[in-house]
Amino acid sequence: MHEELQEHGYEISAGTLYPILHNMESDGLLHKEERNVEGKIRKYYSATSKGEEILDQARAKAYELFKEIKE
Repeated sequence: MHEELQEHGYEISAGTLYPILHNMESDGLLHKEERNVEGKIRKYYSATSKGEEILDQARAKAYELFKEIKE
């Protein structure tokens, strides 16, 4: 996720990103799965159905804003 954000021009540190992910998990928007990869515990996040709903709403609101700015 960190690399994806960087590719889009966002500079965000892991120290900022992880608290956001933890809060989203606490709010029921993300599900965390921990996997052992080459002796290291890696955390993999996926959206819950509630998270998908919220994302769809955010996309719709962003699109509405874009349309208003464009006009």
